[in-house]
Amino acid sequence: MNSTILLIQLLNGVQFGVLLFLIAAGLTLVFGVMGFINLAHGVQYMIGAYLTFMYYSWTNHFLAALALGLVTALVLGLLLEELIFRHLYTRDHLDQVLATFGIILFVNELVKVIWGPGTLTLPTPEILSGSIQLTENLKYPVYRLALIAIGLFVALCLYVIVTKTRVGMLIRAGASDSETVNALGVNISRLFMIVFGFGAMLAGLAGALAAPIFTIEPGMGDNLLIVAFVVIIIGGIGSIRGAFIAALLVGVLDTLGRTIATDAMGLIFDASAANQIGPSIASMLIYLFMATILFFKPQGLFPAQGGAR
Repeated sequence: MNSTILLIQLLNGVQFGVLLFLIAAGLTLVFGVMGFINLAHGVQYMIGAYLTFMYYSWTNHFLAALALGLVTALVLGLLLEELIFRHLYTRDHLDQVLATFGIILFVNELVKVIWGPGTLTLPTPEILSGSIQLTENLKYPVYRLALIAIGLFVALCLYVIVTKTRVGMLIRAGASDSETVNALGVNISRLFMIVFGFGAMLAGLAGALAAPIFTIEPGMGDNLLIVAFVVIIIGGIGSIRGAFIAALLVGVLDTLGRTIATDAMGLIFDASAANQIGPSIASMLIYLFMATILFFKPQGLFPAQGGAR
């Protein structure tokens, strides 16, 4: 692997890590603050992609489609919380898993009915469609760099909100002792609704930003949900900082691992077999990395102390 390919894979890894963070941030808030296991979080990622595609076909303007998609994803997240999820907060985790798994099946079939079972594509915004010369031998797509920048900006804003604002203080306090916070006059149900809606919007943002890069299809968020759970376990449940660092580590490990493992297998097998075996080994590396972290730090790299941080 030469230096140019290495730099490309590092940038791709950071880009993938940023998308993972946007998904994992909402997931770690909902799980860490509310103690709620939401397997349907990956569905909200998929909904964000489909909504952006739909609004783009209406407006022919990516930024307008992105804004409308985020607002709709937020509204749908709030409706799901109001109609379904809040009735599961006091139930055990098995009930939460079964109910949210049922939502996955329902929504996946619903998008097939509305948009069809085939794959859809969303064009890259024209203003971000070019490439930028990073080195003498490397041009990198502007859109992917913009995606990285947006993800870093969102991460910074989210960290400031959770750690430096009154809303963040209430979120951390609600996670630590919701009954006391409720007794002090804070509407804990409304607070949890805000956390859930914000998490849904972040997942929708990840889907919208990923739409011009990946294909849009039913079930597109299911596999990413598993990786997002790995991210929050490595980073520490309820920790925004942990989710960010773990997402970048997992993103780079997965992307670089695919290239390195494929090249290594090419020394033993033919090219066709190496291209099949390499990505499988790279996927295993993520879980081996998680097991190693948990062996030395069972609560993750940056465990939240009584709430999100």
